[in-house]
Parts: sequence; C-alpha cells; structure tokens
Amino acid sequence: MTQAAGDRSRTGTAGAACPTCAPAEDRTAEAVERARAEFVRRLVLSGVSGVLLAGAAVAGRLGVTAGMTAAAAESLAAVIYLASAGVGGWLVAGKAFQALRSRVVNFEVLVVVAAAGAAAIGDLPEAALVVFLFSVGESLEAAGVSRTRRAIGALLDLVPRRALVRRGGVEEEVPAEEVAVGETVVVRPGERFPVDGRVLSGRSFVDQAPITGESMPVPKGPGDEVFAGSVNGQGSLEVVSTRRAEDTTLARIIHLVEEAEREKAGHQKTIDRFAAAYTPAVAVLAVAVAVVPPLVLGGPFGPYVYRALALLLVACPCALVLSTPVAVVAAIGRAARRGVLIKGGSALEAAGRVRAVAFDKTGTLTAGRPEVSDIVTSDGLTEEGVLRLAAAVEWRSEHPVAGAIRREAARRALVPAGGGSAGSG
Repeated sequence: MTQAAGDRSRTGTAGAACPTCAPAEDRTAEAVERARAEFVRRLVLSGVSGVLLAGAAVAGRLGVTAGMTAAAAESLAAVIYLASAGVGGWLVAGKAFQALRSRVVNFEVLVVVAAAGAAAIGDLPEAALVVFLFSVGESLEAAGVSRTRRAIGALLDLVPRRALVRRGGVEEEVPAEEVAVGETVVVRPGERFPVDGRVLSGRSFVDQAPITGESMPVPKGPGDEVFAGSVNGQGSLEVVSTRRAEDTTLARIIHLVEEAEREKAGHQKTIDRFAAAYTPAVAVLAVAVAVVPPLVLGGPFGPYVYRALALLLVACPCALVLSTPVAVVAAIGRAARRGVLIKGGSALEAAGRVRAVAFDKTGTLTAGRPEVSDIVTSDGLTEEGVLRLAAAVEWRSEHPVAGAIRREAARRALVPAGGGSAGSG
C-alpha cells in the first residue's frame, strides 16, 4: 500500500466516526445559519418590543380619544408596557436565570432586577425602556457575529469542494477532503486549486489574490508552490498535494478569523471586569438603602424600599452595555462598505494604536489595472504600428499588462497585426 493510499484508508475509517473531522464547509455553513437565526430572533424580539413600547406611549391618549375612561386607557397602556418588557426581556431573563444558577451576578441580572423594580414602583414605561435598550444591544452584538460568520463562509466559497485526482493512471473526481498528501491533482485553466501543493508539471499564471492579496498573476512551473483557493490561469497544471484540505493555508486563515470572532474587544473585556464588581456593589447598596435607614432611624420601610428600587433603576448600565457593540458594529459596517474587512472589535481597537503602516502597492493603493501611458517609437515606426504589433503579441495573454495593451488598441480602433501565444518567463 502506498503512503497516499494509507492516508486515504485512515481518513475513510476515522472520518465517519469523528464528529470533529467533518468538512470545514459543513461546520461553517451550520455556524453561519445558527448566527443568522440568532440575529433574526433577537432582532424580531427587540423590534416587537420597540413597537409595543411606542404603542403603549400613545395608547393612553388614543384610548381617551376613542371614548375610554382615563383609568381604562391607563390600564391598556400598562398591559402593553408589560408586554413590551416581556418580549424584549425574554432572552435577557433567560441569561439572568442561568447566571444566578451559576452563582454569578452580571449585567443581565441587574437589568432584570432594575426592570422588575421599576415595575414594582409603578414606572412601567421605564421598565419597558430599560429592557428594550438592552435587547437592542444584544441584537447589535448578534449582528456582528452574523457578519463575521458570513465573511468566513465567503472564504470557504473560494475552495472547490471536489478535486480531479490521478490515481493509477486514471483521473477521477473526488471530494476535496479525501485528497491525501502526495496525491496528484489536475487543475485545468480557470479552475481553483482544491488543496495546497507543489507543481509537478505544466506552466501557467496563477491568481493568488484571495490568499496573498497580490493582484498580479504569478508565473508557476514545476517545483513552485500553489495555494488552495487561488485561480489557475491559461495552462493546465498537475499538482502534488502537500497538505490535506483541512490544513491548507486558507483553512488556517479561516481558523484565525474564527479565533478573532470569539475574542472580545478590549473595552468589552474591561466592561465585563467592571460588571463583576459593579453589579454586586449596586445590589448591596440597594439592600442597604432599603434596610439600614428604617432600622437606624425607626421609620417605615415603604419609602426606603421605593428608593432602593429607584437606585437599581438609575444604576442600570444600559449606556455602558450598548456603547461597545454599537461602536464596533457601526465601524465594521462602514469599513465594509468601503471595501475594508475588519476581523472584529479587537482588531478595530488595535488600529487606533497603529503608528506606521506598510502597504502592498499593487491592487491595494492602486487598482491593479495597468493602463498604457506612453508609446515610445524608433526607426520610423508610428505609435499605431507599435501598438498593433504589441497587441498581436499580447492578444491571447491573460496577463494584466497584456490586457492594458489590448484595451489601448481597442480604444484606438486598431486591428492587431496577427495572433500569438503566451508562456511564462
């Protein structure tokens, strides 16, 4: 048995029994769908909560206008406020309950207690507003996760799911994850490479922009390294696989993006550390406000309980919780519309500490689309004559410089002097 065959045998027997060995495409597709569903769920809940909140704000006046008594109109508004708080706080209450079961007091617990306290003292609009604002922050956080997952899915789309492999002198198409190290993969012109490898035979120009960012096609010949996800040019190549599909350069890039997604921004970590001390401190202070003055001064408990609940409401850190997700999502979205992809909040914060930047020129600071600026002639040749000859040589080439010459010839309505073929060198 050959080494490649042995690798295939081990993969075939172990892959089916190992849930973590599933193709990266399947795992990421599931993660993208989960992130999208979570975002939609949070968005719907916060949206419904906001609509109910707005409806409750006008329900009282509309009820009176429609002939209801003032008490009935207020009762209607109170029911709608409670519905708004219940819808918006559904997920928040679940997280708060889980935190309490784990004996942790976090921001979710404080929000729920503050909303309950506001309702207890009769301030239903404030209770619904607190829950709604927190649910908006949760929706924005889910939006950031969903966007990152979609970016990962777009990276995976760069790699073909099937590969043309030569086994025993016969070419057969197999799933890319079944290609073993050492097997020969045939990549036709215009196709993407399914695995990392080294060119065995053939010559071509390869577009490695998805991997390296270099917009100019790179000449490849025997012994040169190629990457999964890059695009083969005009020549057919035979490539010896050097890495399995789950260990390619692109797969490692995807892993880095996933790690960045799980990593919280620096400010978010600071907020979490602050919450660990702030929430218990506020709870203790509220209990002290409710209990200590009546015991020391001998007054009734009622007014001080009211003040303690008011303290919890005022101390609810909605602005603090919303600040980081809102800023990060807004910045990443604005950058994406301008063609800049940011991995997450940590990378965004790190950009603020950058003091020097090294740019790749071609395709980054420039468009990566060369144009003819001047034509230098000699020996009595005209610009049109030189351009016709150059266009004939470059007519079938896919190189960007050849494209510039062809476009200039077409702009001047020139017919090439003849055909030609391209080769690396």
